Amino acid sequence: MLHRALIVMAAIVSCSFVGCGVLPRTPAVPADLADRAELPGLEGIRVWGDTMSPQLERALVESWRLEIEAAGGDRTAVVSRDAHFLALSGGGSNGAFGAGLLCGWTERGDRPAFKVVTGISTGALIAPFAFVGPDYDHVLREVYTSVKTSDIATSRGLISGLTSDSLADTAPLRRMLDRLVDDKFLDRVAAEYRKGRLLIVGTTNLDAQRPVLWRLGALACTDHPDKRRIFIDALLASAAIPGAFPPVMIDVEADGKRFSEMHADGGVASQVFLYPAAFSFTQFARQHGAGERKRHAYVIRNARLDPEWQSIDRRTLPIAVRSIDTLIKTQGVGDLYRIYLGCDRDGIEFNLAAIPADFREESKDSFDPVYMKKLFDVGFDLGKSSKPWVHAPPGFAAPTVDEGLLTRDAAER
Repeated sequence: MLHRALIVMAAIVSCSFVGCGVLPRTPAVPADLADRAELPGLEGIRVWGDTMSPQLERALVESWRLEIEAAGGDRTAVVSRDAHFLALSGGGSNGAFGAGLLCGWTERGDRPAFKVVTGISTGALIAPFAFVGPDYDHVLREVYTSVKTSDIATSRGLISGLTSDSLADTAPLRRMLDRLVDDKFLDRVAAEYRKGRLLIVGTTNLDAQRPVLWRLGALACTDHPDKRRIFIDALLASAAIPGAFPPVMIDVEADGKRFSEMHADGGVASQVFLYPAAFSFTQFARQHGAGERKRHAYVIRNARLDPEWQSIDRRTLPIAVRSIDTLIKTQGVGDLYRIYLGCDRDGIEFNLAAIPADFREESKDSFDPVYMKKLFDVGFDLGKSSKPWVHAPPGFAAPTVDEGLLTRDAAER
């Protein structure tokens, strides 16, 4: 990820360029047509992430049907198997932590095949390889221990960047994804989807100011001629940090007319997600005969959760950068609370891993291989350990009676 200082500087300096020109684009989807816009030939492949849409509910029903079908029609056998969900957060080069943890988990020997894998930003880049399984751990190790900033993006220069749609060009990242996400890999994704598993990444529709979920497993199963490009577009969009990286323009149709949607970093809407808060697994499971099934959620937050003290210079740019850092950190914690409360409501075991507070290495660049290798190793050791998870968001555990306050259990009694 480019240093946030550049993003803030772009926002400040670009004020002087207002009116200097706007890059051409196909018209945005009008507000009254936004719910009807679809990728031609790919209805329901991406859905709103802030509501439980009929398309998403149908996708979950289809997933349940496919899982039973893959078990030879034995619903009892499916219900007897625990379901495991994995949510991967944003975090730029800190994604090395999540990549390392997954590889360490493989080494430990009990990493499950996840029923659902979701990803935001750098988590979206990890998600497809985590979804396919340990056979692709070598890709995670390669990407998150050896890439450098020039492998991700190239600078456009300040003036060019401020008069364009971003300060950098992510053509190098697209070339990397084009190499890694080949037709063979898409076939592997499709095969896992047919077992009733879901791969979903999140972007932000900037025109609509709403999160969007991309059903990449379902996309891989289609015979759409451009499915590989669209798959890569969704990954690029999820990691497209506004101001630093260019948004991805998605061509759609509504009422027979052509429009475009501007998609950027999923982290603009949330740092990590599992499923819309409006959806209840309890109700869904009861309705479809899966109420007895045990479910486990694993959330990997590619960031530290503890406050990180720093003396801030009394200048505009450092103040703005520090404020954005703090906003992202607190937004991420809020996302963890939302996921935790949903899991608590739906009887899903909550497991959380984040970068340990005692990891104090500093990156010398946006993507510093030395820093990333050290962080990958921290994640690997944690994933290999017997207790990598905590079971509540930071600060959630209630004070004890000894501290003069009732515990949560006592309060409920």
